[in-house]
Amino acid sequence: MSQVQTLQAMKLRSTDIIREKLQQLREKGKKMFITSSFQTQSMVLLHIISQIDKDMEVFFINTGYHFPETIVHKNFVASTLGLQVKEIKPLTPKSLQRDAQGNLLFTFDPDYCCYLNKVQPLEQLIEKYDIWISGVRADQSEHRNMLSEFEPTRGNAIRYHPLLRWTHKDVMDYVRKHDLPVHPLEARGYISIGCEPCTRALSEQNPRNGRWFGMRKTECGLNNESLKNPKGQ
Repeated sequence: MSQVQTLQAMKLRSTDIIREKLQQLREKGKKMFITSSFQTQSMVLLHIISQIDKDMEVFFINTGYHFPETIVHKNFVASTLGLQVKEIKPLTPKSLQRDAQGNLLFTFDPDYCCYLNKVQPLEQLIEKYDIWISGVRADQSEHRNMLSEFEPTRGNAIRYHPLLRWTHKDVMDYVRKHDLPVHPLEARGYISIGCEPCTRALSEQNPRNGRWFGMRKTECGLNNESLKNPKGQ
Protein backbone atom coordinates (compact mmCIF):
# COMPACT_ATOMS: atom_id res chain seq x y z
CA MET A 1 0.00 0.00 0.00
CA SER A 2 1.41 3.41 -0.99
CA GLN A 3 1.83 6.27 1.49
CA VAL A 4 -1.11 8.12 -0.10
CA GLN A 5 -3.32 5.03 0.17
CA THR A 6 -2.24 4.57 3.79
CA LEU A 7 -3.18 8.17 4.65
CA GLN A 8 -6.54 7.77 2.91
CA ALA A 9 -7.21 4.58 4.86
CA MET A 10 -6.34 6.35 8.13
CA LYS A 11 -8.77 9.15 7.31
CA LEU A 12 -11.47 6.61 6.47
CA ARG A 13 -10.95 5.05 9.89
CA SER A 14 -11.21 8.55 11.36
CA THR A 15 -14.71 8.99 9.91
CA ASP A 16 -15.61 5.53 11.25
CA ILE A 17 -14.46 6.65 14.70
CA ILE A 18 -16.66 9.75 14.46
CA ARG A 19 -19.65 7.60 13.57
CA GLU A 20 -18.91 5.22 16.43
CA LYS A 21 -18.62 8.04 18.97
CA LEU A 22 -21.86 9.61 17.82
CA GLN A 23 -23.56 6.22 18.06
CA GLN A 24 -22.18 5.70 21.58
CA LEU A 25 -23.44 9.11 22.67
CA ARG A 26 -26.85 8.36 21.21
CA GLU A 27 -26.98 4.97 22.98
CA LYS A 28 -26.25 6.77 26.25
CA GLY A 29 -29.35 8.87 25.64
CA LYS A 30 -27.46 12.10 25.08
CA LYS A 31 -29.47 14.87 23.44
CA MET A 32 -27.31 16.26 20.65
CA PHE A 33 -27.32 19.16 18.23
CA ILE A 34 -24.89 20.55 15.69
CA THR A 35 -24.20 24.14 14.68
CA SER A 36 -23.05 24.91 11.17
CA SER A 37 -21.96 27.97 9.23
CA PHE A 38 -22.57 26.06 5.96
CA GLN A 39 -19.18 26.92 4.57
CA THR A 40 -17.46 24.32 2.41
CA GLN A 41 -15.48 23.20 5.48
CA SER A 42 -18.84 22.38 7.12
CA MET A 43 -19.67 19.72 4.56
CA VAL A 44 -17.79 16.82 6.18
CA LEU A 45 -19.78 16.81 9.41
CA LEU A 46 -23.06 17.62 7.68
CA HIS A 47 -22.52 14.69 5.30
CA ILE A 48 -21.68 12.29 8.13
CA ILE A 49 -24.73 13.41 10.12
CA SER A 50 -26.94 12.98 7.05
CA GLN A 51 -25.75 9.38 6.77
CA ILE A 52 -26.34 8.32 10.37
CA ASP A 53 -29.04 10.58 11.83
CA LYS A 54 -31.06 12.83 9.51
CA ASP A 55 -33.28 13.74 12.45
CA MET A 56 -30.48 15.40 14.41
CA GLU A 57 -31.19 19.10 14.76
CA VAL A 58 -28.81 21.30 12.78
CA PHE A 59 -28.81 24.94 13.85
CA PHE A 60 -27.78 27.85 11.66
CA ILE A 61 -27.24 31.12 13.54
CA ASN A 62 -28.84 33.69 11.26
CA THR A 63 -27.30 36.95 12.42
CA GLY A 64 -29.09 38.99 9.78
CA TYR A 65 -25.73 39.94 8.28
CA HIS A 66 -24.95 36.85 6.18
CA PHE A 67 -24.14 37.02 2.49
CA PRO A 68 -27.22 36.17 0.38
CA GLU A 69 -25.11 33.42 -1.20
CA THR A 70 -24.71 31.77 2.23
CA ILE A 71 -28.48 31.61 2.77
CA VAL A 72 -29.06 30.14 -0.70
CA HIS A 73 -26.23 27.65 -0.17
CA LYS A 74 -27.60 26.64 3.26
CA ASN A 75 -31.01 25.90 1.78
CA PHE A 76 -29.48 23.91 -1.07
CA VAL A 77 -27.30 21.81 1.25
CA ALA A 78 -30.19 21.13 3.63
CA SER A 79 -32.36 19.96 0.73
CA THR A 80 -29.59 17.92 -0.92
CA LEU A 81 -28.57 16.09 2.27
CA GLY A 82 -32.07 15.87 3.72
CA LEU A 83 -31.13 17.65 6.96
CA GLN A 84 -33.42 19.17 9.60
CA VAL A 85 -32.01 22.70 9.63
CA LYS A 86 -33.37 25.27 12.04
CA GLU A 87 -32.47 28.94 12.27
CA ILE A 88 -31.84 30.77 15.51
CA LYS A 89 -31.83 34.55 15.48
CA PRO A 90 -30.65 37.38 17.75
CA LEU A 91 -32.85 38.30 20.69
CA THR A 92 -31.96 41.97 20.33
CA PRO A 93 -33.40 43.70 17.22
CA LYS A 94 -31.01 45.59 14.96
CA SER A 95 -32.80 48.86 15.84
CA LEU A 96 -31.34 48.52 19.34
CA GLN A 97 -27.86 47.63 18.09
CA ARG A 98 -26.93 51.25 17.30
CA ASP A 99 -25.18 54.13 19.04
CA ALA A 100 -26.62 57.63 19.52
CA GLN A 101 -25.55 58.58 15.99
CA GLY A 102 -27.30 55.56 14.45
CA ASN A 103 -24.14 53.58 13.68
CA LEU A 104 -24.66 49.83 13.76
CA LEU A 105 -22.83 47.96 16.49
CA PHE A 106 -20.43 46.09 14.19
CA THR A 107 -18.85 49.42 13.15
CA PHE A 108 -17.57 50.30 16.62
CA ASP A 109 -17.87 47.24 18.91
CA PRO A 110 -17.59 44.00 16.90
CA ASP A 111 -17.10 41.88 20.04
CA TYR A 112 -20.44 42.95 21.49
CA CYS A 113 -22.04 42.64 18.05
CA CYS A 114 -20.89 39.00 17.89
CA TYR A 115 -22.15 38.41 21.40
CA LEU A 116 -25.66 39.70 20.66
CA ASN A 117 -25.94 38.09 17.24
CA LYS A 118 -24.14 34.77 17.75
CA VAL A 119 -23.31 33.89 21.35
CA GLN A 120 -26.46 35.02 23.17
CA PRO A 121 -28.88 33.21 20.81
CA LEU A 122 -26.97 29.98 21.40
CA GLU A 123 -26.99 30.22 25.20
CA GLN A 124 -30.48 28.77 25.44
CA LEU A 125 -29.42 25.71 23.41
CA ILE A 126 -26.42 24.77 25.54
CA GLU A 127 -28.75 24.63 28.55
CA LYS A 128 -31.27 22.31 26.83
CA TYR A 129 -28.88 19.82 25.20
CA ASP A 130 -26.18 17.43 26.41
CA ILE A 131 -23.81 17.50 23.42
CA TRP A 132 -23.01 20.39 21.08
CA ILE A 133 -21.22 19.17 17.93
CA SER A 134 -18.91 21.72 16.31
CA GLY A 135 -16.65 21.44 13.26
CA VAL A 136 -13.74 23.60 14.45
CA ARG A 137 -10.23 22.45 13.56
CA ALA A 138 -6.93 22.99 15.35
CA ASP A 139 -5.23 24.26 12.18
CA GLN A 140 -7.61 27.23 11.90
CA SER A 141 -6.13 29.39 14.68
CA GLU A 142 -3.89 29.40 17.75
CA HIS A 143 -6.89 29.43 20.04
CA ARG A 144 -8.52 26.45 18.34
CA ASN A 145 -5.23 24.56 18.48
CA MET A 146 -5.52 24.64 22.30
CA LEU A 147 -8.96 23.01 22.34
CA SER A 148 -9.59 19.37 23.23
CA GLU A 149 -11.88 16.92 21.49
CA PHE A 150 -14.44 17.39 24.27
CA GLU A 151 -14.78 20.74 26.03
CA PRO A 152 -17.18 21.91 28.77
CA THR A 153 -19.34 24.93 27.98
CA ARG A 154 -20.80 27.62 30.19
CA GLY A 155 -24.10 25.74 30.01
CA ASN A 156 -25.16 22.13 30.42
CA ALA A 157 -23.79 20.87 27.08
CA ILE A 158 -20.38 19.37 26.44
CA ARG A 159 -18.92 20.44 23.11
CA TYR A 160 -17.58 17.72 20.82
CA HIS A 161 -15.04 18.54 18.08
CA PRO A 162 -14.90 15.48 15.77
CA LEU A 163 -12.69 17.18 13.16
CA LEU A 164 -10.26 18.85 15.55
CA ARG A 165 -7.17 17.12 14.10
CA TRP A 166 -8.25 17.28 10.49
CA THR A 167 -6.49 19.68 8.11
CA HIS A 168 -7.93 21.86 5.38
CA LYS A 169 -6.58 19.35 2.85
CA ASP A 170 -8.33 16.48 4.66
CA VAL A 171 -11.61 18.38 4.46
CA MET A 172 -11.24 19.23 0.77
CA ASP A 173 -10.23 15.66 -0.09
CA TYR A 174 -13.42 14.43 1.59
CA VAL A 175 -15.55 17.05 -0.17
CA ARG A 176 -14.15 16.06 -3.57
CA LYS A 177 -14.42 12.34 -2.87
CA HIS A 178 -18.12 12.62 -2.01
CA ASP A 179 -18.87 15.35 -4.56
CA LEU A 180 -20.27 17.67 -1.90
CA PRO A 181 -21.45 21.25 -2.56
CA VAL A 182 -18.91 24.08 -2.38
CA HIS A 183 -19.85 27.52 -1.07
CA PRO A 184 -20.22 29.75 -4.17
CA LEU A 185 -18.17 32.62 -2.68
CA GLU A 186 -15.01 30.52 -2.53
CA ALA A 187 -14.50 31.02 -6.26
CA ARG A 188 -14.30 34.77 -5.53
CA GLY A 189 -11.56 34.39 -2.91
CA TYR A 190 -13.69 34.05 0.23
CA ILE A 191 -12.38 31.04 2.13
CA SER A 192 -13.46 31.78 5.71
CA ILE A 193 -16.98 33.19 5.39
CA GLY A 194 -18.93 34.86 8.16
CA CYS A 195 -21.09 37.97 8.31
CA GLU A 196 -20.81 40.16 5.22
CA PRO A 197 -19.65 43.41 6.95
CA CYS A 198 -16.76 41.62 8.69
CA THR A 199 -15.57 39.28 5.91
CA ARG A 200 -13.37 40.02 2.95
CA ALA A 201 -11.67 38.02 0.22
CA LEU A 202 -7.96 37.38 0.72
CA SER A 203 -5.26 35.47 -1.12
CA GLU A 204 -3.14 34.98 2.02
CA GLN A 205 -2.05 31.65 3.45
CA ASN A 206 -4.29 31.90 6.51
CA PRO A 207 -7.93 32.24 5.40
CA ARG A 208 -8.98 33.39 8.89
CA ASN A 209 -7.21 36.68 8.16
CA GLY A 210 -10.17 37.56 5.98
CA ARG A 211 -12.34 37.85 9.09
CA TRP A 212 -12.42 41.15 11.03
CA PHE A 213 -9.64 42.41 8.76
CA GLY A 214 -7.32 44.94 10.40
CA MET A 215 -8.53 44.12 13.91
CA ARG A 216 -6.99 42.04 16.67
CA LYS A 217 -10.21 40.04 16.81
CA THR A 218 -9.96 36.43 15.59
CA GLU A 219 -13.01 34.70 17.12
CA CYS A 220 -16.71 35.54 17.19
CA GLY A 221 -17.10 34.27 20.74
CA LEU A 222 -18.70 30.90 20.06
CA ASN A 223 -15.32 29.23 20.50
CA ASN A 224 -14.14 31.13 23.58
CA GLU A 225 -16.97 32.93 25.39
CA SER A 226 -19.23 29.86 25.17
CA LEU A 227 -16.56 27.56 26.62
CA LYS A 228 -15.43 27.20 30.21
CA ASN A 229 -11.76 27.47 31.02
CA PRO A 230 -10.97 24.03 32.48
CA LYS A 231 -8.48 25.62 34.88
CA GLY A 232 -11.08 28.11 36.05
CA GLN A 233 -9.00 31.06 34.85
